[in-house]
Amino acid sequence: MSEVQPPVPEPDALSAPFWEACRNGALEFSACDDCGHYFLPAGPCCPDCWSPCMSSRAASGRGHVFSFAVYRRTYHPGMPAPYVVALIELEEGPRLISNVVGCAPEEVAIDMPVQLRFEPAGDFMLPRFAPVGDEKETS
Repeated sequence: MSEVQPPVPEPDALSAPFWEACRNGALEFSACDDCGHYFLPAGPCCPDCWSPCMSSRAASGRGHVFSFAVYRRTYHPGMPAPYVVALIELEEGPRLISNVVGCAPEEVAIDMPVQLRFEPAGDFMLPRFAPVGDEKETS
């Protein structure tokens, strides 16, 4: 019996480098070369100073839960409920929406330290976050 995969991204010109980095086991964020602002997701210009001069930086993979919601309804067979959708604030400052895995949804809390782990989904490696101390691989 085949396992149903979670929904996968549909990269565009701006997000393709992010997903390629994930495929290579790295989480990257955008850095403005003019003002030094770090941000996610990638965009055509810096959201702080509007400069088009940007480059990528590698994230440490450490962060904390800035905000979250527990989904108790299954919207896709590849993501059975309950699951946690969270806004993760990376140690370097940028925030991204992801999932908290490796613990019960009731254990997730604001400011909970988390660590990046990648989970395969089709041709993609999806960045997920687990509580610090639960760094086991799921792939």
